[in-house]
Amino acid sequence: MEKLNFEVKINAPAQTVWATMLEDATYREWTSAFSENGSYYEGDWNQGSEIRFLGPDDDGSLGGLIATVEESRPHEFLSLRYLGQIVGGVDDRTSDAAKAFIGAHENYSFTESDGVTLVEVELESEDDWADMLKDAWPGALAKLKELAEARGRDGR
Repeated sequence: MEKLNFEVKINAPAQTVWATMLEDATYREWTSAFSENGSYYEGDWNQGSEIRFLGPDDDGSLGGLIATVEESRPHEFLSLRYLGQIVGGVDDRTSDAAKAFIGAHENYSFTESDGVTLVEVELESEDDWADMLKDAWPGALAKLKELAEARGRDGR
């Protein structure tokens, strides 16, 4: 596992950034940096909930990841722990590929100061995915920044 860290300063309150990051419509927009085929989630962001991150694989079948929300402090901190993957629309929690990242964490911290929110992302990546994530995260956070700042200007 490789630990990866990313951050972005967003000119919007933490509440706005949190909502922009996690609401379905805007989640689909900023996470498009990870999959040109689109990405969405099923579930909710409440502590203890299971959440599924889904999208079409290159062959058109449904793929994704399964996680549990280990900690959720709205507008402050969110921690996910991965439980498995979805391959061809089927949950996989037992294969070697799934076991390679089961237990990995993805953490988001939101720190607001004078209306500017620092979003820090810390994640553990399976080595085969690290380079892709290093390439995709900066673009994803830039899109999140754009969306949250527009939302803040609009007063939503």
